[in-house]
Amino acid sequence: MAKLLRWITTQGPQAASAGLPTPGGSDDQLLDAYSQAVIDAAESVSPSVVHIIVHHTREGLAGGQAGRETRGSGSGFIFTPDGFILTNSHVVHAADRVEVALADGRQFRAERVGDDPDTDLAVIRINAPDLAPARLGESHTIRVGQLAIAIGNPYGFQCTVTAGVVSALGRSLRSSSGRLIDNVIQTDAALNPGNSGGPLVNSRGEVIGVNTAIILPAQGICFAIAVDTAVFVAGRLIKDGRITRAYLGVAGQDVPLHRRLVRHYQLAAESGILITNVEPASPAERAGLREGDIIVGHDGQAVPGIDRLHKLLTDTRVGVRTPLTIVRGTERMIAYVVPDEARAQEV
Repeated sequence: MAKLLRWITTQGPQAASAGLPTPGGSDDQLLDAYSQAVIDAAESVSPSVVHIIVHHTREGLAGGQAGRETRGSGSGFIFTPDGFILTNSHVVHAADRVEVALADGRQFRAERVGDDPDTDLAVIRINAPDLAPARLGESHTIRVGQLAIAIGNPYGFQCTVTAGVVSALGRSLRSSSGRLIDNVIQTDAALNPGNSGGPLVNSRGEVIGVNTAIILPAQGICFAIAVDTAVFVAGRLIKDGRITRAYLGVAGQDVPLHRRLVRHYQLAAESGILITNVEPASPAERAGLREGDIIVGHDGQAVPGIDRLHKLLTDTRVGVRTPLTIVRGTERMIAYVVPDEARAQEV
């Protein structure tokens, strides 16, 4: 290295014309392409990233003792000029008060527009002028190995930037409600508590995901909700304040099917959902489903497990008479169910 520096010093203009850095060059000339890409992306997105402070009031103990207020924090980012902010559901869910601190130091009270625990996404809004919305990318453009930059407020340290790569695509992540979140991005860009809800961006400064989870004690295994999912959910939350899903009213577990049953009925999957409980007055009870039945199909599609059934119970199924294929004992049957609209946390 010492010999190289002496050579650069003595060559002067010849070194510069060859594209080598010179001792008198600017900082920009000394930055490599990777560093410059991270800098450009961070400078582009940082004005859109916000620090979210949430307040919860715990009920007081018996005897008239006053309730105690607790605080939490997370990250988010502005995605419209009129103050809509995307973050994680677990950051703002059930908060009594939400405040937002902008990158320029301004602080505002925020209104919770809606949140969806099933995808761990939420939308809040502030009323403030001169906001800088982030540019949103598209999920189909993401490639494994590409640069991934996470910006957030871990442990309250505002606008912290970490960088890595997209480690994998198409992961599934279990939400707090028990449902699977599909098409999750795995990255090794370092995340810590407080990064939740912040943006994961590409080298062009476009948001490609919403940072949501880490796996402890693993290192370099972090997850973000893909931007296409976030855009869809945000649109529904802004319009309706919630995401509508269908509800059957059963509890169950995934079980393998006997090979003879699979061959005899030519079933498309070798597993199904064993019903362990049917809620009273639920769509399942009205359809005649019983404990011990095994659900193997939904409207002609194979249902090998609970996660597949969750995906099929969309808002379009609410109030629609739908055939469920079940196995009762050794007999295959069709039960017609009319799903209700799910309330929060219902399966």
